[in-house]
Amino acid sequence: MSDAPVSFLPLGAIIQELRVGGLNIVQGFPTQDLYVSHNGPFFGETIGRVANRISNAKLDSLNGGKTYQLAANDGVNNLHGGVVGWGKRVWDGPTPVGIRTIPGAGEIEGGESVKFTLVSEDGDEGFPGTVEATVIYTAGKQVQDGKEVIVLGIEYEAELVGGADETVINMTNHSYFNLTGGPSIEGTKVTLVTNSYLPVDEGGIPTGSPAPFAKVQGQTPFVLGAQEPDIDDCFVVNEAASSIPIDTRSQPLTKLVSASHPETNIHLEVLSTEPAFQFYTGKYIDVPEVAGVPARAARSGFCVEPSRYVNAANVDEWKSQMLLKKGEKYGTRIVYRAWKE
Repeated sequence: MSDAPVSFLPLGAIIQELRVGGLNIVQGFPTQDLYVSHNGPFFGETIGRVANRISNAKLDSLNGGKTYQLAANDGVNNLHGGVVGWGKRVWDGPTPVGIRTIPGAGEIEGGESVKFTLVSEDGDEGFPGTVEATVIYTAGKQVQDGKEVIVLGIEYEAELVGGADETVINMTNHSYFNLTGGPSIEGTKVTLVTNSYLPVDEGGIPTGSPAPFAKVQGQTPFVLGAQEPDIDDCFVVNEAASSIPIDTRSQPLTKLVSASHPETNIHLEVLSTEPAFQFYTGKYIDVPEVAGVPARAARSGFCVEPSRYVNAANVDEWKSQMLLKKGEKYGTRIVYRAWKE
């Protein structure tokens, strides 16, 4: 993918660049070493085993009622797979896997694809079972109304291959998007597909069923200001929690978020087969200037993290969407579409 508008790193199977109209619209660093030393915010990382938070850093009941203690790396909770989650591991790859289509995304020119693989051993960060995980990135272009649209497809797969009969999986990508070309996302116009969200306690753990979100309206454009709205919430697309399959790849793609900026005229769409997504406006970003890249502070990027429900591993009614059994495959798909008007 040498001349492609995207680039990746073996560390975390990270998306390092997504270029549109000459602008890299994802936050990152020029070298892999700098991600090791400075990537507290998880820029571009493939998150696993379990994205988002797990209550009390413990899996309450797996493999016949066993509990599993995890790292409490976010207050009392576990966040993004632990201290050294999959985004901090070096994956095997990129391995070229030829030309692929992106189901549901329409015809694309190109379709060059690369694969990254990781073996997560039994007991990795406290999680049971040995898991083989795969990320396939597919990059291409479309012409839409005379505009060139960059399309990046992400396909995740994970298989439990030994060490336990059950584990839990919830993979996503943690790219921070900035369409402004400047230090802040201020002025970005955003539309969320829904305003159904999971209310949470002060630690970010859901307290109950989906409810209406008050700060913004679903399907209604709003503008990100200098500080408001401040959002770090899980929005729910599919409220039929118990019917969500462990492999969503055959589900239709849903456009979760549309964003654009009036000065750069850069547009972004994030689509996925997932039942939910975390939308985060980057309040806690704090990265110093390094290697000639200016410091990144609060609201220097926003995240769209397609996923299963937060803490589903410990909620009986939601658990099946995250529970991976031996002989089954976890899977999901995400698509980014970006263009300059």
